Amino acid sequence: MFVGHALFAFAVAALFADWRGWSVRSALAFGIVAGAFAAVPDVDVAYAFVGLAHWVTAEGSVSAPTAFWDASRATHRSITHSLLVATIAAPAFGFLAAAISGTSRRVALGAAVVLGGGLVVLAVAAGPLTAMVLTVFLVAGGLVTVVATRETTLTPAWIGIAALWGLWSHPWGDLLTGDPPAFLFPLDRTLFDARVIVSSDPTLHLLSAFAVELGAIVFAILTVFFLTDRDPFEAIDVRGSVGALYGVSVLFLTPPTLDVSYHFVFSILGVGVLVGTIRTIPFSLGLGGSRSGPFGWWPRGLDGESGSSRLGFIRRRLSPPMSTNLESPTFDDVLAGVLTAVAGISAALVTYTLGYLLVG
Repeated sequence: MFVGHALFAFAVAALFADWRGWSVRSALAFGIVAGAFAAVPDVDVAYAFVGLAHWVTAEGSVSAPTAFWDASRATHRSITHSLLVATIAAPAFGFLAAAISGTSRRVALGAAVVLGGGLVVLAVAAGPLTAMVLTVFLVAGGLVTVVATRETTLTPAWIGIAALWGLWSHPWGDLLTGDPPAFLFPLDRTLFDARVIVSSDPTLHLLSAFAVELGAIVFAILTVFFLTDRDPFEAIDVRGSVGALYGVSVLFLTPPTLDVSYHFVFSILGVGVLVGTIRTIPFSLGLGGSRSGPFGWWPRGLDGESGSSRLGFIRRRLSPPMSTNLESPTFDDVLAGVLTAVAGISAALVTYTLGYLLVG
């Protein structure tokens, strides 16, 4: 759910910045930086590639995804998902930003090294594997800090705040899937003993978790529309409703669960990619070349020209010679395509869930 983590953190941070009266550019930049930091804790799955490599060389009996996730359980949702670690790491990233920007460079760099070094010592005490994961975590956070410092106008203090919000917001989204994160690492205490169960039915629980992820994505998209003063109702395309046909798949797809969900996730995302791509890429088939109508055509009688009769209304203006012209999508096209894709996935999720309730 790393996409949902990042987009939720982005939306909240961007709206907060807008509430404070920041410019649209600065608000979006703050949100993007917070979202990037929110994705950093999931670098702890890097060790899972060791398990995948072992699967390739050993030709094991389990599937590649199983080998990957089995290995990830050794490190996933541990030190990088700790609220206490985030409380130390975020100021370290803020001090690193100050060192890069030249604000009291030596003092700031020293503070960043002390805080980061303290985390490394803590990780080494927990074991070499934990130390390796924390090192990857600090490197990833450092890269985000460098890019944020050089490519945005955010001050080091606000970069540190973005890091704190992003890192703190991440683990809560993991409560619906897998084992609960180690919120209080290195303390031997837990905030949650087990994952939050939405439904005793494993398929309905998976569908609920997917809906939460989808909700975070919708939240982020609508935030962009709001901040850039665009109307989502004008951008969304009716072709997104095609996703409703996905509900038929409940008749032949194995009901997905947290343990086996790849067939469901990839197929339902494929629906979104299909309708989103069709909406995103504006093209003309030699039918007038206008971007304002589907396939580059506009019916006569709607643009002030002759043809107000019914036959004239449905007639299309042909612009010879017949040709296919592919145009580069604009930012508005991309936004509309993403929104339509999410609408298609939402329609697919609703109809699949209803179908499962009826058939199951």
